[in-house]
Amino acid sequence: MDLAWFYVKKKNKQTKKYHFYFMFKILVINPGSTSTKFAVFEDDNQKAAYTIRHSTEEVSKFKRVIDQLDYRYELIMNFLKKEGIDVSEFSAVIGRGGMLPPVQSGVYAVNEAMMDVMRRAVKGEHASNLGAFLAYKMAGESGKCMAYIADPVAVDEMSDLARISGLPEIPRTSLFHALNHKAIARLHAEKIGKKYEDLNIVIAHLGGGITVGAHQKGRVVDVNQGLDGYGPFSPERSGTLDAGVIVRMCFSGNYTQAELLKKLAGQGGLTAHCGTNNVQELEKRIEEGDEHAKLILQAMCYTIAKEITSLFAVFKGQIDGVILTGGIAYSDFIVKEINTRVEPFATVYVYPGEDELRSLALSALRALNGEDVKEFVVKSNPDYNI
Repeated sequence: MDLAWFYVKKKNKQTKKYHFYFMFKILVINPGSTSTKFAVFEDDNQKAAYTIRHSTEEVSKFKRVIDQLDYRYELIMNFLKKEGIDVSEFSAVIGRGGMLPPVQSGVYAVNEAMMDVMRRAVKGEHASNLGAFLAYKMAGESGKCMAYIADPVAVDEMSDLARISGLPEIPRTSLFHALNHKAIARLHAEKIGKKYEDLNIVIAHLGGGITVGAHQKGRVVDVNQGLDGYGPFSPERSGTLDAGVIVRMCFSGNYTQAELLKKLAGQGGLTAHCGTNNVQELEKRIEEGDEHAKLILQAMCYTIAKEITSLFAVFKGQIDGVILTGGIAYSDFIVKEINTRVEPFATVYVYPGEDELRSLALSALRALNGEDVKEFVVKSNPDYNI
């Protein structure tokens, strides 16, 4: 396929002469449960970013996530037309990766096999499933455009040792913030003048859910399953709990399955203890003398620090540092509490926030510049359940 591209005229500050530079234009789409975020990049330069909000009433009209495809597509197209952005100029459209069976890290060209798996929600319903469909449909409008996803939550690089639990029927699985983990790892490696593939680092993504991964020479060989809240408790997830108590709750007759699942992910953690998932609000309460809020926030940091340091064993002492990232890494309280317990053992670096749009754009750019693009293939093994 001949890709769309364009030249940009720039003046060299030293020679004072004008030069023409070859550039790609990339559309990035990140569908969330109540929003659709998208941005336009020229190479790695973000030219514009937009967010369309969706009310609960609007999305509740659709029985399944996939049923929202045309609705969200039309909103994006109308918005781009209003802004005077020509879809035919895009070299690539990249969407946030969805709930796929286990896959390797990397950039994937959207294909029918991938869309079929997510259309049937083989691994679960999630708004991110729409990313591949929106990218594919947008690329079709251009005619000279590639459709990609990159580093979906299903990235699985776990070692054989890390997969084994105490029950053969319930192996440990990999579901984590792969996109931000990988993007921050590469950014950090570049900043310290090393290759990601040469580092042993622990990365803790701190958001509504928390995932802590052991990155060994470019692979996440161990990580907590963040979707259901296994690991540290977080603003919205309960974390690892006493399994026996959970089993007894399941058969008590006091809760439905949906209610218990919500307790694990959505209404657990800070939300269960303090009635809010807002760390800034809790910090304000602490400043006003709320000792309960302080205790709970400190306890969350305690569980995070334990999860981080437990992964040091993976590297047998050969660790190059710990990275804190995600939205609540902006909190000085959180960072200080974690650092107090981690810094005696390893250097801690802080990269607050999660720029998923930029991470996706950089992934598309690597693909356009010749990095290997993976093909999603349906495999006949039990992990796929297809």
